[in-house]
Amino acid sequence: MTAHDEVSAETRARLMAERAEVVSELEALNARLETKADYELGEGDPMTYQWELNLALLERAQQHLAEIEAALEQLDMGIYGRCERCGKPIEPERLAVLSHTTVCSQCAQRRR
Repeated sequence: MTAHDEVSAETRARLMAERAEVVSELEALNARLETKADYELGEGDPMTYQWELNLALLERAQQHLAEIEAALEQLDMGIYGRCERCGKPIEPERLAVLSHTTVCSQCAQRRR
């Protein structure tokens, strides 16, 4: 096994572990969303707030899962770790923290 294969295997394992966490989070959020809040006018039910918060968290987790799956596809294609904007390698430190990122730190700063 070459050093590149070893790094790819470690990256895949990290992405798969992160994917499993997100899938578990999605299952928990879906279970919480089964109980709908009562939307009567003037009530201000705290369950309404909690339900809407869970819905927002679900949408964020779904997006995160899509990003992880895209990163796994990039890994399969051999383009994982390349910035989609400038084409340069994404910093290893950045990938260690944001394993699903598609842009290097310089391009991310320019986007702001």
